[in-house]
Parts: sequence; C-alpha cells; structure tokens
Amino acid sequence: MVDTRTEGFEEFVRSVERRLEHALVAAFGVDIGLDAAAEALSYGWQHWDRISAMENPAGYLYRVGHNHASKAVRRPTRLPRPEQSEMPWIEPALPDALDNLPEKQRVAVLLVHTFGYSLAEAADVLGVAKGTLQTHVARGLANLRKTLGVTNA
Repeated sequence: MVDTRTEGFEEFVRSVERRLEHALVAAFGVDIGLDAAAEALSYGWQHWDRISAMENPAGYLYRVGHNHASKAVRRPTRLPRPEQSEMPWIEPALPDALDNLPEKQRVAVLLVHTFGYSLAEAADVLGVAKGTLQTHVARGLANLRKTLGVTNA
C-alpha cells in the first residue's frame, strides 16, 4: 500500500529542496544555511498535514529555516571565497560587496543572478511577491554597482 502522505512530501521535497538550500545559504553561508534547510524540511515532515494545505509551503519553510539559522548566527554572514582555480575571474571586491548588502538584497541577487532562478521561482521560495523580489534585486544590483564603482554605460 502506498503511503500518500510520504509520497506527497517526497514530491514536495524534490521540487523545493535545492531552492530552499540556495536561499538559506545565500542568507547565512554554507554550513548554517544547509543546516537550516535540513531543519526546515524536518519540521515540514513533522507538520506535513498542516503545511501541505498552505498556499505557499516553500515560503513558510524558508521562514522556519531562517528563524532556525538566525538563532545560530552570532556574527555577520561571510560568503565563502572561491578558489581562483575553481572559478572564472571575478571582481576581487565582489564577495565583500555581497557580504555588505542587506540580507534581503543579497539573497535576491544571489538567487536570481548566481543560481539562475526566475523572479517568480525566487519569490515563491522566499514567500514574497514577485514585485517585492524584483525591488530587492534592483536595489541590490544598484548597491553593488555603487560599491564597486561600476557605472551604467
């Protein structure tokens, strides 16, 4: 006999796990972000009957993971620095400029411009309106340009 509860949750996890991990890593760094995503999904399993009926269960679990990670963070998030041999050339000041963005802007910029999510996908996982996410991305990019001294040509 197929357990529809388990089947439904597994399908949900397949559809949102990577986006949830990416969003929480963008907000809190790799270690804390991955731990927070695992905690959120664990919470989701424990409360699946209630969460599965929500309009945006992914956005809700993002908040669960965010709250979990916030308790673990005692200092500002520092994104990992890529090894030069692993990455194409990037602006050396970019990691620090990203670290200095407000969290909502940093997460929005990384989800859309690093992980390649559409505005709708990123907004869904963060539990915000698409227009709100678009504003965070635009402001984040403007702040990065200003910090890095890039002019719009």
